[in-house]
Amino acid sequence: MTASHQASKAQPETVALFVSDVHLHESLPRTTAAFLDFLQHRARHARQLYLLGDLFEYWAGDDDLDAPYNRQIADALQAVSAAGAQVFWIAGNRDFLVGEAFAKATGATLLPDPYVTTIAGRKLTLAHGDALCTDDTSYMAFRAQVRQPQWQSDFLAMPLAKRKAIIAGMRDQSRAAQREKSYEIMDVNADAVAGLFDATGSSLLIHGHTHRPACHRAAQPAGERLRYVLPDWDCDCVAPRGGWIAITADGVVRRVGLDGRELTPPAC
Repeated sequence: MTASHQASKAQPETVALFVSDVHLHESLPRTTAAFLDFLQHRARHARQLYLLGDLFEYWAGDDDLDAPYNRQIADALQAVSAAGAQVFWIAGNRDFLVGEAFAKATGATLLPDPYVTTIAGRKLTLAHGDALCTDDTSYMAFRAQVRQPQWQSDFLAMPLAKRKAIIAGMRDQSRAAQREKSYEIMDVNADAVAGLFDATGSSLLIHGHTHRPACHRAAQPAGERLRYVLPDWDCDCVAPRGGWIAITADGVVRRVGLDGRELTPPAC
């Protein structure tokens, strides 16, 4: 048996990759380079890639798709699709205005939030995670407003430059508001998480949004529930951070760091 064959047996095929909160922006060149490297050397060799929100720092509308930076990212995602990987998208709180033009340009399938699927024999629920932060009542009210089709239609009817100016103001207000909120308020609500598990009938949840990567285990009479939280990405800071979650053909969930190595302990 050759060494390459032994290696392939030791490492099961990657079925699906999950990433969120990359917050891509042209002012973050190292983060951009790290994500493009992930697409080329990881995502193109998986069967499925799930983007679970806030891929971009903000998205003003699909008419901004031809901006050079946005086109670079869209082309890189299209290359993943062209290589044979299925690309799926769940909107985040920063890029919920992504639409069908973006999906067509990248080959991505837009999914609802939450979304239930079966991967490698495991039933799981996927979400961005912001809808679970129900203790943050001011954010939940804002979320309900901007997710309304009429609000989005009215907003997208504005000139692109005006939309970007409004978004910049919203981001400044959000940063100011976050300084006044506790970590607990901005984290997911335990009852909301339990309700999502009950509603979907799954025992595995993967989400992002909170920027608190971890695996949480909860014992239930019907069996344990596992909640995996994806990391955010920032490679332009002093201590670079980022990573993804992989599910291999044997159904094992693996948390992976930016260097491609599985985090230890590997799971819950």
